[in-house]
Amino acid sequence: MRILVVGGGGREHALAWHLAGSGHQVFCAPGNAGIEQVARCEPVSTADLPGLVQFALRQKVDLTIVGPEAPLVAGAADEFGRQGLAVFGPRQSGARIEGDKAFAKELMLAAGIPTAPSRTFADFDAARNYLIQHRLPVVVKASGLAAGKGVVVAESRQEAEQAVADMLREGRYGEAGKVIVIEEFLQGEEVSMIGLCDGRSVHLLAPAQDHKRLLDGDRGPNTGGMGAYAPAPVMTAELQRKVRQKVFVPLLAEFHKRDIDYRGVIYAGMILTADGPQVLEFNCRFGDPETQVILPLLGGDLAELALACTEGRIEQQNPVHITDRAAMCVVAAADGYPGSYGRGTPVSGDLVGRDGVVVFHAGTKSEENRVVTNGGRVLGVTGIGRSLLEARDKAYRALEGINFKGMVYRRDIGARGLASRGG
Repeated sequence: MRILVVGGGGREHALAWHLAGSGHQVFCAPGNAGIEQVARCEPVSTADLPGLVQFALRQKVDLTIVGPEAPLVAGAADEFGRQGLAVFGPRQSGARIEGDKAFAKELMLAAGIPTAPSRTFADFDAARNYLIQHRLPVVVKASGLAAGKGVVVAESRQEAEQAVADMLREGRYGEAGKVIVIEEFLQGEEVSMIGLCDGRSVHLLAPAQDHKRLLDGDRGPNTGGMGAYAPAPVMTAELQRKVRQKVFVPLLAEFHKRDIDYRGVIYAGMILTADGPQVLEFNCRFGDPETQVILPLLGGDLAELALACTEGRIEQQNPVHITDRAAMCVVAAADGYPGSYGRGTPVSGDLVGRDGVVVFHAGTKSEENRVVTNGGRVLGVTGIGRSLLEARDKAYRALEGINFKGMVYRRDIGARGLASRGG
């Protein structure tokens, strides 16, 4: 097939890598320095929906896979569909599940999906008065898209009030923070479950665990993700069955009630509490960096699975999961991330990977025959092994051979999984 991948980060590199490895001709817009090695890149912005559609038409693309959430929330799938193009990604009505957290919470309550109690606010004084009586810690979320950074877990009332003020008064996240969700903090391990949905059925991929905080020991500010591993042993086969029945089945039923024909990825970010799994958030696309550890464990052809979703026949597919392997991704970030950071710093070392290692480029670009930084998360180094311990050792060994000024990465990715599994 001729496939267009929309996006230019580590997730899109993983998608392009897997698709090219299955023998497909891959295009990517806009791409990055790593994606250029496996796909033809076209400098079209993910925000330029007409430009993306025209490129797909010119290249006679058979299938488009939209990586990031922003174009989906803006209606990318609707634009492609109007031109008769096959697109893997939900229409705008379905993508709202990520683009509007207040809507997502209302939908979860209507569907009976287990989630933390919450309240939604657009007024600062009302939110502050609510905080006065709320127990700590408390979670404050920007309702709109904030690139994974619009979430504050406040340990004190002062910290909680500051988060509310930053969003509702100071406009820290722009339109995304004009409405906020304040919810109860839930204790437990976080797990990401990603499903491929055709509007009626869903096929679940390997469970993964992301690491959102910047620093070791889950300290520091929230980021887009500093690393991940799969499969997450805490998500047992029995828990996966429970999640399917209590989360994905009622979600699809609620979509059907609302005439939302959802075809694409459903990402459920969950926390495993003493009372069972509870949903923290839904996303309308592949996770990043979860994709960088899930796809190396998928033995089937992702293009065929995605196309089956667009045509309403995922139940006819039988994806192959590589059950005797584990994968771990460690993100190398620029100094200053998730705040301000520089660009244009040369990156050296093995930027491709070998012997069970794949280096996925996230924030890079080619400049004068060299690779330089072009984002906050620069690389995702994925190790693949017969055990989580082997995958971890491969990833960190490969990181030792990569360098750019100010490189920052966590050294405890996968610690929980190793403790659970014993390596």
